[in-house]
Amino acid sequence: MKKTGPSLDWCIVRLGKDEKWWIDSISDKENWDTDDLGIIDPKQFLYINELIDSMTEFGLDSQLVDEAFFTFEIAEELEGGLIKLLRVRDSLLKAEDMLFALPDVLDEEKGPYADFLNHISKVRVSMLNELIEFNEPYTQEEMEEVLAEKENNDFLEAKRSHFSEELISILEFVPEGFAIDSDLEEDVEKSAEKVEDYSDLETDLVEVSEKEEKLLPDEDLKWEEEEREETTPYEGGAPDESK
Repeated sequence: MKKTGPSLDWCIVRLGKDEKWWIDSISDKENWDTDDLGIIDPKQFLYINELIDSMTEFGLDSQLVDEAFFTFEIAEELEGGLIKLLRVRDSLLKAEDMLFALPDVLDEEKGPYADFLNHISKVRVSMLNELIEFNEPYTQEEMEEVLAEKENNDFLEAKRSHFSEELISILEFVPEGFAIDSDLEEDVEKSAEKVEDYSDLETDLVEVSEKEEKLLPDEDLKWEEEEREETTPYEGGAPDESK
């Protein structure tokens, strides 16, 4: 599905009490329901990309990453702690500025994001079977059953599901009662580094404009107390949630 629809031009996001970004309104109201619609912020994607990068040696197709997301950049700070994002058509992996990522779930069953989830699930299972000595090969069906049960429990507890949590739960998945041999994993990563140099990609991803850095939560996705007490115009300061 091509992501060139003229109506998806912008969205307005807010930082929830869970320290995750949620869409408050969107330009394409016909195709998007904003109820509990999350969006992955740049710092979350940095971590997700680190996990993805560690799976490259096991057959991950990085092209699927760009196909799976709509990308947005910060445009301006609005009243009430809201941020307006504008749609851009830049690669998440190669963009010079850090971008927000909205999964393409217009077709939840067969769309690009669904294909991406299926792909990283297969690669994760392949990685687990390589790094853990199971009595029998672990299967994707087993992993999906465990994750589906967790998702169902969250639903019963009225917990909102965020795309970042969905991705990380797959990329970090290890069956209960097992553990990945860290030494073996480190050996695999070193082997991957010898095959291909990702230094340019890493440099692109860590470059953050001063404006964007101030608008995003810190490493544990929490606003600094100083920024809560003193909000400045868009060229600095985090959204004031008290408004």
